[in-house]
Amino acid sequence: MKRVLIIIPAYNEEENILDTYKSIIDYNKKYKTNYDVIVINDGSKDNTSKICHENNIPVIDLINNLGIGGAVQTGYKYACYSNYDIAVQFDGDGQHDVNYVKDIINPIINDNAELVIGSRFIDKKAEGFKSSFSRRVGIKIISHLIKFASHKKIYDTTSGFRACNKKIIKDFANSYPSEYPEPVTTAEIIKKGYKVEEVPVKMKERQGGESSIKAWKNVYYMLNVSLYLLIIKFRRYK
Repeated sequence: MKRVLIIIPAYNEEENILDTYKSIIDYNKKYKTNYDVIVINDGSKDNTSKICHENNIPVIDLINNLGIGGAVQTGYKYACYSNYDIAVQFDGDGQHDVNYVKDIINPIINDNAELVIGSRFIDKKAEGFKSSFSRRVGIKIISHLIKFASHKKIYDTTSGFRACNKKIIKDFANSYPSEYPEPVTTAEIIKKGYKVEEVPVKMKERQGGESSIKAWKNVYYMLNVSLYLLIIKFRRYK
């Protein structure tokens, strides 16, 4: 049986982290699964750490805020050190549904993919939260840029709900971008020759708190992601 670790990066998620963790534990009990969990508390200024410790939630407390890239890489380092077969990124804000974890890890278990992305945009008829109109436009632009850089179409380019096998766990543990990790790592992984697939998922709106991505950052985000992907286009990978 494959050992599966769910990595939950969390920054100021006191309103959501306990419910998120309980949803996974309840799922394990109901379906007899054994998904392990590690919360990466990314220097939160609220009670995220306290709630984790009081409720015996496995947590790594980072002294400083490293940002999403540093927090997620910490999770991959833990997964690599602990010899997990599959690592799943899972947001701490209540947007991701644990019922879809099986769909995301099955292509890896069946050796059909090495990185699997939970996508909101494959099944266009599916209901669920798909983010704001401006962000959807940005996602489409990034999708075209990833195809230009890697020659593969990725629909949900910013999805933080994804899983990878042991090879990619080691790769991410050794090197992971501090900014724009999802689109950048997806393009890099494809360029390195790994098999990447998307599976349809439904997502929910954030259940509480505030997103770390602010509206004023959108133009800055798009310009920098575009630059990174252009660099990936012309970089040679072994």
